[in-house]
Amino acid sequence: MDGSFTKMHGLGNDFLVMTGTPEQLPTPARVRMLADRRTGVGFDQLMVVLPAPDADHDAAYRIFNADGSEAGQCGNGARCVARWVAERDGLSSLRLASPSGTVCAHVSAPGRVDIEMGVPDFSPAALPFLAGQRQASYRRDVAGQAVEFGAVSMGNPHAVIPVADVSAAAVGILGPALERHPDFPDRVNVGFMQVIDSTRLRLRVHERGVGETRACGTGACAAVAVGRQRGQLGAAVTVELPGGELEIRWQGEGETLWMSGEAVRVYEGRLNL
Repeated sequence: MDGSFTKMHGLGNDFLVMTGTPEQLPTPARVRMLADRRTGVGFDQLMVVLPAPDADHDAAYRIFNADGSEAGQCGNGARCVARWVAERDGLSSLRLASPSGTVCAHVSAPGRVDIEMGVPDFSPAALPFLAGQRQASYRRDVAGQAVEFGAVSMGNPHAVIPVADVSAAAVGILGPALERHPDFPDRVNVGFMQVIDSTRLRLRVHERGVGETRACGTGACAAVAVGRQRGQLGAAVTVELPGGELEIRWQGEGETLWMSGEAVRVYEGRLNL
């Protein structure tokens, strides 16, 4: 890593995008230092762009949360990486190797990226989640109350709690408590979903290793997958997040899910490493 970086965001979910090699990845302590918004640069996730592993991909990337832990997927971050690589290499469509598999992306307009997020996996083992057999909903005691939620992997683990009003949801209490529930051995991202109608929902997300963020791409995908599984949503859904809107398209069980949204370049810089 040579110290050069691009600060980017997707709906306010912000990232430091840097190039690196598999042999030169940052330590957790270095990530935490860079993520500090007073003494570092500040970000929700660090996206390290790596050389393509083979001729079938245009680049690869790894994802590090602000607490130094590594993530399997990040939808807003993947869109930002896709735009970054597309502009670097003069591409409009590209294939990226991510920790959770190949991600296909298309720059559909300046600053807007459509990205293939894979097939939602509802099996508890995929998260992992110590729940035995797959169920449409689960119930656990969290912070002294019984909480009902759906669970799905979008390359990273998500629990989605239906709520009547996201503005009144106890995100700061239930989010950290469910994130670290012992039945989620690798912790879990926690979404709070308010369904408006079959084409629209509102969402707040407590991200594993970060806290509540302005937006979470995989969280939006997970919410639509869970809501569609519950029979509440159609195949095309607008997800309203605190930072803006994402468009999610999913035909249903066994099909690939697509997400569309902005990917914004903020500034370029160089770190003293």
